[in-house]
Amino acid sequence: MMNAIQTVSLSKRFPGGYGVHELDLAVPPGSIYGFLGPNGAGKTTTIRLLLSLLKPSAGTISIFGEALTPKSRGALANVGALVESPSLYGHLTGRENLEVTRRLIAVDGRRVEAVLRLVEMEDSADRLVRNYSLGMRQRLALALALLGEPRILILDEPTNGLDPAGIQELRALLRRLTAEHGITVFLSSHLLTEIDQIASHLGVLDSGRLLFQGTLEELRRRAPPRLVIGCDDPVRATHELHTAGEMVTSNGNGNLVVALRERTSAQINRLLVERGIGIAKLAPDDASLESLFMALTRGEASRP
Repeated sequence: MMNAIQTVSLSKRFPGGYGVHELDLAVPPGSIYGFLGPNGAGKTTTIRLLLSLLKPSAGTISIFGEALTPKSRGALANVGALVESPSLYGHLTGRENLEVTRRLIAVDGRRVEAVLRLVEMEDSADRLVRNYSLGMRQRLALALALLGEPRILILDEPTNGLDPAGIQELRALLRRLTAEHGITVFLSSHLLTEIDQIASHLGVLDSGRLLFQGTLEELRRRAPPRLVIGCDDPVRATHELHTAGEMVTSNGNGNLVVALRERTSAQINRLLVERGIGIAKLAPDDASLESLFMALTRGEASRP
């Protein structure tokens, strides 16, 4: 199957070092691909490379099998993008903003009404943009990105500044674009809980290198099983487990979480009971994307 986005050994070197190094992205068509990484990991550099806003130091990029090079950018006709804050004319209506861009890219006039329907903005299209909420501005920016009928949407932190209702609306819209229109979404974000709820595939970047690529279930299989422990003395239990060589964290609810590497849950239980610690809870942990991400970036989960 031909990938929507494929990079091979993609690298960008700056005077201070690599922004990204030997990146092998494989984004399946029709997926919502969550591109994750801490600040400074290289996510924005990658997006700028994919949009030909930066020239790679090495490696290749292809969009649906068509090579993207500084001299051949035809593949970008398949791509719509929303990077950083949307550039909108506040003194114009939403419809007029779309019409300006439509004329610049020379697409059929009927496309304006089509994208307004896609982002469910028909009722507010004739209001001035300066009176739009931030969520409405983001939806209008998505409508602008969709004008050219792209097969891929590249979005860089699209939920920045949105309230919970706006995030939920955007999440539903992206799901609909993928499910009903077959659009591939490449979504860069640091909001792990959002990616957990929407992404079908993941790429985890750290220090310019790809640590993991695949589905969330594949990531779960890479990480060791984890045990949630509720006890009467978490501080002493943490000390005893650390002394025994176990990696212990808190889940924020007063419980401890231990990665099961060499000892079983029964052995962990016995160790604590023998130290005089009362156990109130012992249960397997259904790892969240956040905990899996932390395990991967700390080196607790196996890497490719």
